[in-house]
Amino acid sequence: MELVVHGFEIAGVAVLVLGALGAFVHAAFVARHHSATTAYETARRSVGRAILLGLELLIIADIVLTITVDATLESALALGLIVVVRTFLSFSLEVELEGTLPWRRRPATSGNETGNTTGA
Repeated sequence: MELVVHGFEIAGVAVLVLGALGAFVHAAFVARHHSATTAYETARRSVGRAILLGLELLIIADIVLTITVDATLESALALGLIVVVRTFLSFSLEVELEGTLPWRRRPATSGNETGNTTGA
């Protein structure tokens, strides 16, 4: 199971590094065709998404480690603290990327709604 944990840790770090690099490369292409402000916003959103995904993978690694390898009260408390901090960070990043609190977002509408209230 330690190999599984290391695999998730490596995947999490790889997502962070490759996601950030990919975001900067993509932003450079956007900067060539659009304004610097658009490129900055593109890079910011892409890096934020990479951080969110990387954090999720690292949380998985911590959970697997605590449950299977190091099942002590001390490790469970450490896991709880890590999950709380990472969850707060993920929530903050999500609000930053979306620009609004999750419970204030409008629900996604399906593409087949016409706005016709008569049913005809």
